[in-house]
Amino acid sequence: MTRPSGGRLAATTALVTGASQGLGRAIALAYAREGADLVLVARRAEPLERVRGGAEALGARAVMVAADVGDPDDVERIAAAALTAFDRVDVLVNNASELGPTPMPYLLDTDPDALRRVLDVNLLGPFLLTRALLGPMLAAGRGSVINVSSDAGVVGYPGWGAYGVSKAALDQMTRIWASELDGSGVRVNAVDPGDMATAMHAAALPDDDPATLARPEDRTEVFVRLASAATGDPGSGQRLEAADFAAATA
Repeated sequence: MTRPSGGRLAATTALVTGASQGLGRAIALAYAREGADLVLVARRAEPLERVRGGAEALGARAVMVAADVGDPDDVERIAAAALTAFDRVDVLVNNASELGPTPMPYLLDTDPDALRRVLDVNLLGPFLLTRALLGPMLAAGRGSVINVSSDAGVVGYPGWGAYGVSKAALDQMTRIWASELDGSGVRVNAVDPGDMATAMHAAALPDDDPATLARPEDRTEVFVRLASAATGDPGSGQRLEAADFAAATA
């Protein structure tokens, strides 16, 4: 298929973690439709390969890295593979997330190793990957880092302890990165996509009816806009609600 030439993300390279399913898959394919080159990251190679095939069918160039963002050695490998393939990453979407044990325990009953795993994936991984890829962004004077957040990081829901703690910390890290990078041309934002019909939502809230939830594909526009160099979206440090953004731009 002919590569997209007039998309909003033409001549842009985007790295998406957790790209094998759910929101990550939807973002990756939305970016492919808009002309971006892609680095696709997830732990499982087989579903990731299917996403790469879908992106290439849309005309995008895509490489995949089967890796665990909760492993610092894997993060180094992800960054090296991305920079080897495309020399730079213009857009980083830190989407991969670890929910923790299910049924979800109260903090009192949370195993410290389970908490550590959630923090490794949801906080330390985004920190390490952002740090590893910032150099070329700063050299180019442009770039967009998008951290996928959750209202569990704002509201203290019972049973959402490990996950909520990690997302609250991710929001604060977003604000600090944005403040420290102010004036550099690199923006850092967090997006709360809201409730969606995903495997993670089903694991957390198995009684919810998927038919009442948004599809991940309905939440991608804000990610495209934030990734676009010509965007008129809010500046760095913003915490955006994808559902509100979709309603405002419909």
